[in-house]
Amino acid sequence: MILHNVRIAWKSLKRNRSLSVLIVAGIALGIAVSTTFATVRHSFAKDPIPGKSRGGLYYVRMDSWDPARPYPGPDATLPPTQLTYRDMAEIMKSDIPKRQSGTFKTALYVFPEDKTTQPFRENIRLVYSDFFPMFDVPFRYGSGWDKKGDAGPEQVVVLSEAMNDKLFGGGNSVGKTVRISDRDFRVVGVLAHWEPSVKVFDLTQFQIDTPENIYMPFNLLKPMQLRTFGNSDGWGSSGGQTGFDGFLQSETCWIQMWVELPDAASLAKYKDFLAAYVMEQKKHGRFQRPLNNRVSTIREWMKDQRVVPPETTAMLIVSLLFLAVCAVNLVGLLLGKFLARAGEVGVRRALGASRADIFLQHVVECELIGVVGGAIGLLLSFAALAALNAWLKTTVVNPRAAFFHLDVPMVLLSVGLSLAAGLAAGLYPAWRTCRLSPAVHLSLQ
Repeated sequence: MILHNVRIAWKSLKRNRSLSVLIVAGIALGIAVSTTFATVRHSFAKDPIPGKSRGGLYYVRMDSWDPARPYPGPDATLPPTQLTYRDMAEIMKSDIPKRQSGTFKTALYVFPEDKTTQPFRENIRLVYSDFFPMFDVPFRYGSGWDKKGDAGPEQVVVLSEAMNDKLFGGGNSVGKTVRISDRDFRVVGVLAHWEPSVKVFDLTQFQIDTPENIYMPFNLLKPMQLRTFGNSDGWGSSGGQTGFDGFLQSETCWIQMWVELPDAASLAKYKDFLAAYVMEQKKHGRFQRPLNNRVSTIREWMKDQRVVPPETTAMLIVSLLFLAVCAVNLVGLLLGKFLARAGEVGVRRALGASRADIFLQHVVECELIGVVGGAIGLLLSFAALAALNAWLKTTVVNPRAAFFHLDVPMVLLSVGLSLAAGLAAGLYPAWRTCRLSPAVHLSLQ
């Protein structure tokens, strides 16, 4: 029966092509706009690490800021977004977390083995060995370094897939040497393709940037005297020390700190540990602001950092309202289209078709309009997202190939909106048509 109604609906669409095109175009435009803006918001909001975003993995903050003024930002109640080196080094001594890692970004020159290739400056992320299992980082060759590599620190690196292609032609480079700055580093691992939805391990700068291409042990920062190439905020003195040592002892916040806590008990214990640490520091004249430690889940940290721009939510609401307006405006067109063939409906009723049969026939036609319009709208949204990605490449330092893209949930949303729009536009016209009596229909015939 459904297939029969689909055939009738298709013939009806072809019978008055200009009107059908106008109706389908209205649905397509509404679907294109709503799908595009829904995808934009979804690209920022989707889960960057499934299974760890709501618990297990936590971002650590402590309020070591200037007691005379709050940390600058939209919410004065929040502590600084990063930690000082001295605080990170101390809390890393805790044995409560299952895994933990401080991390920051720097930039150094890389000297390829191929002498015909010019040296180039590359962003490098310093991490502890726990970083890789904490963030479920996939490997193609080798693995990360071990605790001995942290403690040494050993001159080892992990390369991204892209950097391995650039330096070693994509082969297994584990055990090979790459010169970075004035030192030779041994490659211990090569990542498989890894591109979380947002740069979850560092939301303080360029949240939709691509991950760094080189990773090295965190403790190399002292012997190499590395400074951050990311955000840093400071206010306090260095306690009389100067130079690099003074920087490490200053109240400059520049390190991101992550811990993995497997259960609620370890989370509570770790919070107590942080509170005890801050209270001890208060005795030495630090942390003069009220106790304000934060151990945030990834979702909480994303919310505090406003990873999902409020404008995207506003645009999504407006686009859905636009789709609703499109559907409402099509009610009159569909009503006129259906009533124009009242005589045909009257004959069907006289031959025994029930009101439910007539209603179903017209609802199927409305849904067919929705599906056709939705398919066209989906194609238009592909084009719109491609244009947005092209624009993004001109505004982001290390852009992704396609940050905004339609995935399965967004395609399903588009299909659902198409069916809903078709039903909303055609429900009343279908009901009006099936309510007319056969006698009236036959007299019109």
